[in-house]
Amino acid sequence: MTGIKVPAEKCGSENQTNMIRKLVIGLWAGMLCLAPALFGQGVGAQYQGVFAKATEAPTLEKNLRTLTDEIGGRVPGTLQMDEAVKWAVAAFKAAGADDVHTEDFTMQTSWREGATDVEVTSPTRFKLRATSIAWSPAIQGTLTTRVVDVGFGSPEEFAKAGDIAGAIVLVHSHVLHKWQDLFNEYLDAPPIIDQALKGKAAAIAWTSTREHDVLYRHINAPPEKFDRIPSVLLAREDALRVARLIESGKKVEMSITLPNYMGGPIKTQNVVAEIRGSEEPNQFVLLGAHLDSWNLGTGALDNGCDAAMVIEALRAIKSSGFKPKRTIRFVLFSGEEEGMLGSWAYATQHKGEMDNADAVVIFDSGSGRITGYSLGGRKDVLAKVNEMTKPFEVRGPIENTTDAFVGTDNLDFLLDGVPTLVANQVEANYLVNYHASSDTYDKVDMTELKKNLVIAAYTMAYLADTPRLGPRQTRPEIEQLMKNTGLDEQMKLFNVWPQWEDGTRGRSRQ
Repeated sequence: MTGIKVPAEKCGSENQTNMIRKLVIGLWAGMLCLAPALFGQGVGAQYQGVFAKATEAPTLEKNLRTLTDEIGGRVPGTLQMDEAVKWAVAAFKAAGADDVHTEDFTMQTSWREGATDVEVTSPTRFKLRATSIAWSPAIQGTLTTRVVDVGFGSPEEFAKAGDIAGAIVLVHSHVLHKWQDLFNEYLDAPPIIDQALKGKAAAIAWTSTREHDVLYRHINAPPEKFDRIPSVLLAREDALRVARLIESGKKVEMSITLPNYMGGPIKTQNVVAEIRGSEEPNQFVLLGAHLDSWNLGTGALDNGCDAAMVIEALRAIKSSGFKPKRTIRFVLFSGEEEGMLGSWAYATQHKGEMDNADAVVIFDSGSGRITGYSLGGRKDVLAKVNEMTKPFEVRGPIENTTDAFVGTDNLDFLLDGVPTLVANQVEANYLVNYHASSDTYDKVDMTELKKNLVIAAYTMAYLADTPRLGPRQTRPEIEQLMKNTGLDEQMKLFNVWPQWEDGTRGRSRQ
């Protein structure tokens, strides 16, 4: 919110109109000054400076504009991702970090979409608006074959559809409204792919969950591997047109050209900055977000706004003069969209330090209002986090939850036994623009993002200054947490479980 200043030439005027104007301006300015204080009620005096500096956010908007408008979408292995890493290093240095560096890791597969082309060739002819699913295998030449509608992809609907061998299967979807709808979109995909492969289908055509021709990009491939079947996403309106043709009894034929590039290993980088602890510098808390994005849009809500916010949180803490007892690390991860590969690499590379990791905080849901933190199944830390988040109830109800899920960069820290906090946020406009061509700078709610910045900066100062949230869990304790929360079943569905079992991911057996 922009402050209102009284022009100097008006200060001495006794004109009644000017007096009223001055009164209104004074009241408004007073409310602006009071807002941070109300927001920070219950916060210790030692954190007030962090609050004040976080409300200024002098480079947040500029940094985000540079990242999204000038650099754009950021897939690892592309020039844009390389430029984003350079941007992040420079921005962290300008924010006053005690140390800034990059940490390389290798992604075992690389991918780039070719000139995707999808067309109905019979009983009529028309182009479909479509894009490739990420890490989908290529199709050699052009696939032209019949289309079989398998509804929403349940076993019963596949059975009813009959023979799908050599066909393109059309999968329906519900319009996206809530977080659970998005989770279901990911959860439903693996068993549908299993059935398509079992029936020897040639390809899958998924129906967009967004209306108004919005296209987006998901990945259904296991970590470090390519998808198991060629797959495209169709604009919802076009997919429904195809479905209606089939429903009317027409035999529909479709052609798909999908010349995707499927490459080998590439190197990419996480960007790491620090404010060193004044008393116990070897112990640390970590604030993270992912720097990479898909490239249909410019990755503003997912997750450029939070990447810029992490940098601004460092600036606020450092410029306030606050001296954290423990080190605060600020990490922008690469490879999140391909299976949280950057945070997995970081946890692996720093495995010897995990006993000193007091907490990991992740932001990855755009600019909607924060409603609390998800604690990754750690009921033992709930009381302390409830106490920490009391000052934010002035913004609205705060509820910290103890669910655990696969899907963002806290996972590998959780699997190493470290307490994790993932920001829960209202959907706002995140879902409709998620991974989509419409995910651009103008969609970011800058007012809410600045409020979230205050919460993020305070959270890190608090965690770095107070007794640790809870102990590092043992492997048996982590396994019990998985069973209690259903995380084990999610990990199996998303092909993360084998890496846990063989010890390449998570806390090792001792």
